Amino acid sequence: MTSDFLGNPVTGADATALTAIDAFIGGLISYETRILGILDVTAAPMPAMVATFAGILHLLAETSGAETHAEPFLAAAREAAGRDALTSREVLWIEVLRQWIAGDIDGTITTLDTIVAQSPRDLAALKLLQYHHFNRGEFAGMLRAALAVHHSEGDLPYLGGMLAFAYEQLHLLDEAEKAAWAGLGVAPTDPWAQHALAHVWLTRGQIDEGLAALTQWSSGWQNLNSFMVTHLWWHLALFHLSKGEFATVLGLYDMQIWAYDKSYSQDQVGAVSMLARLEASGVDVGTRWADLGEWLAPRATDTLLPFLSVQYAYGLARAGRAEADTLLAALEQAADRAEGDPIWRDAALPLARGLVAHARGDHVRAVALLGDAVPRLSHLGGSHAQRDLFALVLLDAQVKAGAWADAQQALELRRVHDPRGVPLNTTLARVYDALGLPEQAAAARARIAA
Repeated sequence: MTSDFLGNPVTGADATALTAIDAFIGGLISYETRILGILDVTAAPMPAMVATFAGILHLLAETSGAETHAEPFLAAAREAAGRDALTSREVLWIEVLRQWIAGDIDGTITTLDTIVAQSPRDLAALKLLQYHHFNRGEFAGMLRAALAVHHSEGDLPYLGGMLAFAYEQLHLLDEAEKAAWAGLGVAPTDPWAQHALAHVWLTRGQIDEGLAALTQWSSGWQNLNSFMVTHLWWHLALFHLSKGEFATVLGLYDMQIWAYDKSYSQDQVGAVSMLARLEASGVDVGTRWADLGEWLAPRATDTLLPFLSVQYAYGLARAGRAEADTLLAALEQAADRAEGDPIWRDAALPLARGLVAHARGDHVRAVALLGDAVPRLSHLGGSHAQRDLFALVLLDAQVKAGAWADAQQALELRRVHDPRGVPLNTTLARVYDALGLPEQAAAARARIAA
């Protein structure tokens, strides 16, 4: 029996199929475009792991209806199971595909957890287990699984990045930094480890350090998939944004952040987030919302993941498109049918309504809705840095609604992590002027000048 490059046995695979399997696993954990190599195997009969991974690749598109494209691969995997004597790990992988297609994410997580426990060198299972935990805000589960693999197998390639990001999402910044650097020692170009360090530096307010490191690393991002390359440039843009280098950020948006796969979910929400952050910083983004809205229009009924849906709604509303109301109606239906999962009803729906109100200039209503929703978002999905968009929109609504005292409180808390941030201190000076505190306003302006 042959094995993949991590040493996991593979049944029924010839050299071509094994190359494709390795490309999928390697591409998944390194965020490289070679993951698409799994689709190169078209000859029948298809080995079980080729069919399973090809089906999972379609599900990773994060698009409603992707299940339809994945189902033929589930059928092919089941056919292989009837033909070949599969290992228990391979049987579990087919079950992962079945459960994921059926929308049984609880079952998917449980089965992936079983695979990782039985085969700790199966980093594809670990990566997808972390992916599903992340989408639910279950960051302890991300770390628990990665630590179990690390304790069992040591420093595997790209494991450091998985450990580091899990630590960071639990606010364990020292541990995250150590794990990321250790991971880069094993896989020097690991983009997920670089990404984890970007989070650490942003949280600590180490703007210059983050800017220098990501700029240096950016020359090695050419072979990354569209999500990873745009997201790393998004993080780099955040450091420029803090420094008030708005023209540079607009250039990065046009040339990097919104320049790859404009149909992909993560690229779309990254673009929404960056335009919203620029506008909250007082920047005129021109016609960019209209362009983005054209690509968001097909998302008018997409309620696959709440973290994505609420940002689609904001982008559509900011682009002045009627599809924003269609998506709000779809979110209302999702909230009604979300039995046992209050995140749609208690967080996603009020958040989306508040975001749309802000996008349409109803800032008083936005303050009320977002004020209720923002504290409840820990299980919405997305990272701390990504979910921070919603707090920024709330802050912008507070300023525009004249809720000066609330805005001052939020801004001073934010200044702990971004003490010299130009947009932050610009807004803070305005707030202190409105509160009749000229000395504090002058101090904020002095921080900008410094």
